[in-house]
Amino acid sequence: MKTVASQKFFGFLVVLSFSILGQMGIVMSVNAATPTTTAPAVTAPPTIPVTTTAKDDAPQPLQENDVSRFTNTIALINEFYVKPVNEKKILENAIRGVVAGLDPHSEYLDEDAYKTLLMETSGEFGGIGIEVTGEYDVLKVVSPIDDTPASKAGVKPGDYIVAINNKLVSNMTLSEAVNEIHGKKGTSIALTVLRKGQDKPMTFNLTRDNIHIESVKSKMLDNGFGYVRISEFQEPTPGLMIKAIQDLQKNNNGHLKGLVLDLRNNPGGLLDSSVKIVNAFLDSKNLHDYQKMIVYTKGHLPQLQYQAKATSNDILNGMPLIVLVNEGSASASEITAGALQDYHRAIIVGIRSFGKGSVQTVIPLDKTHAIKLTTALYYTPAGRQIQNEGIKPDVTVENLKVTSTNPDILAMGPIREFELKNHLNNKNPDKNVKSLINNPDYSDLAQQDFQLYEALKILQTAYALNTKVLVKN
Repeated sequence: MKTVASQKFFGFLVVLSFSILGQMGIVMSVNAATPTTTAPAVTAPPTIPVTTTAKDDAPQPLQENDVSRFTNTIALINEFYVKPVNEKKILENAIRGVVAGLDPHSEYLDEDAYKTLLMETSGEFGGIGIEVTGEYDVLKVVSPIDDTPASKAGVKPGDYIVAINNKLVSNMTLSEAVNEIHGKKGTSIALTVLRKGQDKPMTFNLTRDNIHIESVKSKMLDNGFGYVRISEFQEPTPGLMIKAIQDLQKNNNGHLKGLVLDLRNNPGGLLDSSVKIVNAFLDSKNLHDYQKMIVYTKGHLPQLQYQAKATSNDILNGMPLIVLVNEGSASASEITAGALQDYHRAIIVGIRSFGKGSVQTVIPLDKTHAIKLTTALYYTPAGRQIQNEGIKPDVTVENLKVTSTNPDILAMGPIREFELKNHLNNKNPDKNVKSLINNPDYSDLAQQDFQLYEALKILQTAYALNTKVLVKN
């Protein structure tokens, strides 16, 4: 009986394997799954290499007894387990375990998980609005999404979710934990969270909502200085960002003195959106380094290699650009910041980013199931690896809390020659430099968002010093 069951299941396994390999020729999704960024579409099926090398770290081909051990396990479960088992569930758990054992970002997407992924890339889904990754058998919050139940309740990047509705996350798979968080609008959920610096676990009682991600927001910070916030890289994001900048320019007599691009707590999204956004700020005709590269990947298979190059004109016409990042800026956000930093097109301000620089490719198994596999690593134009490193800001600004309301304290800075009593006048004074001392009161902004306050001051300084084109010649 055991032998018959083994042979029967092994035959099914062989058929399934060929079916999966055949499905890999299908156009692969370019989707942003929780919490990572996926790679561009792959139009040719990967070639499965035959490995004959004897190196210790080389892939080892399966032996016949390895396959037999697996199929015998299934047969023994069927024969001796205390109650009847669902063979389909056993198979799904086997696939899930194989994929989950690779790295924190690879996962098996069952019907519900695959459907959720497709909804998230469209920009609307049910839940509380957080991006998470697996770490230490719990969920680590990459970032809360703007204007969602999680962000309004005070969930922060770096929080560890150890229980969901009093169920330990360590007893769940990543997909199960994410599915537990998702739910219908109006239903309640309780998160038990560990946070660095807190002695006791924190409990967040949240009400799920339909999460519609408004990925681009914009406003004027000061006369001529604009602000654009990107909360996630979705399909419409580049077009929305370009329109937002054009509207800011239109409302300022067709010209901006500079722009702050806020990527804080942006967990990533679609790679193609990130590339288009970087492209919007680069003047490809004046790029002389790195072969005009925006991003490229290195992976195991040549078919999964990817590179994108600048092809456009600078929407800001060389005006200064500040990019704000923090520990919640991940994946596509880091690609954007890294490329603009390498070309000296932007000054990166804030704190070191998350460090998620791996490519996840969604490979359909059939119409309702898929696997999400890490297939490559991202590199900036200068060849810097993002994975585990993140993007180090040019100017480090911690997210401090300002309590003083005295604008004189905030405006205190180095004394310059033209501020001294009886200073010698310049016949042709630079009005831009003097304007630095005569800025309006920014005490409210400093209290609300100290990092943005500092970014604005740096932006104004760059403009005053005529630091227009930051691209290296």
